[in-house]
Amino acid sequence: MDLNHEIKQLEAVHREGSDKVFTMYLNTDPSDPEQQGGEWKIQFKNGMRNFEQYLEEANNKEELKSFQLVKQKVEKFIRGNEQEFRKGVIVFATADEEVWFAARVQLRLETAFFWQETPVLDQVKKLKKDYPKAGIILVQQNEVKFIESYLHEINETKSFELDLETDNWREKTAMGPGNPSIQKDNLQSRYEANKHRWYKKIAPMLDKHAKNNDWEKIYVIGEPGSSQSLAEQMNKSIDRIIQKNMLDHEESKILQEVFG
Repeated sequence: MDLNHEIKQLEAVHREGSDKVFTMYLNTDPSDPEQQGGEWKIQFKNGMRNFEQYLEEANNKEELKSFQLVKQKVEKFIRGNEQEFRKGVIVFATADEEVWFAARVQLRLETAFFWQETPVLDQVKKLKKDYPKAGIILVQQNEVKFIESYLHEINETKSFELDLETDNWREKTAMGPGNPSIQKDNLQSRYEANKHRWYKKIAPMLDKHAKNNDWEKIYVIGEPGSSQSLAEQMNKSIDRIIQKNMLDHEESKILQEVFG
């Protein structure tokens, strides 16, 4: 899902007449105290019914027909995806299907429904701003790991370790490189003297990945010496350095540390 592309398309939508644009932000977060009993189902049902009742009372038959077509599509999406819901659901739709965008997101939303000439983009723009496509680089002496995240979800992770016998970085496997005892014995004695040269070797790969994958933000996390040294070797600008050793932490905790 590329929100930059979707928002650009939605910003151009303006409907005249009875076939308006439906916008829905639905909070389905099971960890929300107000959602413990699946209250979102009632909120969804009431939100749709309120529009229907209003259009019936206004005796606007064409607009009611358009809304009911949209309602059928949205209800079908809800039924088909309910088991995979995360924290929120976003829908933009028109009866003629010129507009149809439906997504489950791992972020809490404020429940709101709109039926008007243009889509309401405030919450989706805030998500894009607060949770951009980001590269989180974790470093701990001779180990480097990156997490690519977007909208508070993880797209990709890769881990690398410096083989002290060959002085080259390689992607970590389950077995890991070299002889662990040799690695450990050599590391402390060589780290301070060689860290800049070591990080200079891996920095181009990180820069290339950032460019190829359109990272909008880059964060480096590690102990002061390691994080600062790696950041200095990269050509890409670093948005923030977090001086903590979090290489072995759960990825969800790392996202929480970066994005709050």
